[in-house]
Amino acid sequence: MASILRFYHRLAPFWAKATTPSAVLRLLAAMQSWLGWGSVVLLAIGLVWSLLVAPPDYQQGEAVRIMFLHVPCAWLALAIYSMMAIMSAMALIWRHNLAFITIRAMAPVGAVFAFLCLFTGAIWGKPMWGTWWVWDARLTSMLILWFFYLGYLALLAVTQDRGRGERAAAILALVGGINVPIVKYSVDWWHSLHQPASILRLGGPRIAAEILAPLLLMIVAMTVFALYVICLNLRRLLIERKNLAARLRQNLVA
Repeated sequence: MASILRFYHRLAPFWAKATTPSAVLRLLAAMQSWLGWGSVVLLAIGLVWSLLVAPPDYQQGEAVRIMFLHVPCAWLALAIYSMMAIMSAMALIWRHNLAFITIRAMAPVGAVFAFLCLFTGAIWGKPMWGTWWVWDARLTSMLILWFFYLGYLALLAVTQDRGRGERAAAILALVGGINVPIVKYSVDWWHSLHQPASILRLGGPRIAAEILAPLLLMIVAMTVFALYVICLNLRRLLIERKNLAARLRQNLVA
């Protein structure tokens, strides 16, 4: 325990220097171009491969192509919220402003992907199940996750005190983290119309290689795109905070 504390005290000055707004802005500026162009190239290849080249499924036919958008959106909705919950715990424990700002940058991106997951799932469900929506365990838990995203954004919008709003929203994000494993394992825990896991499973993927390959590429491409948008949001928020701090200093001097 003592060695861990000594390591923490040695690391703390370097961490504090690396997470200053100026240092983070420089890092974001360097990453932004790579992520932007990378997402354009990967999405172009992934969309052509998945929508035009990949063969139709022997059961679902051409409707299977919705999967190439639905699955990456579901993955990103869960992954982004998981990171929000982890960073909320860090922000509440160490009260680091960068953590609060990063969560704020991630939330709208995750909310959009959660909505797209529900929307594309409804389009996919109509030809497969004969209905747009059922109160299925997977669908319902994903809808609840989207509500947690909206609740986080609403708390930030209605709270006048920025610090209190960010802390309250972080607590809500932390509580909502309980729903993430429910979404993931709902198809295993309860009877569900939604198909069980097809990629991350003990026996290996159950999807044919000619469909799995473009699906994995689309997951990577949309993840890179999500990181690009989060970087843009984070950079904008940091510049706003930096400008606000500069104006406050000028007012104090005046």
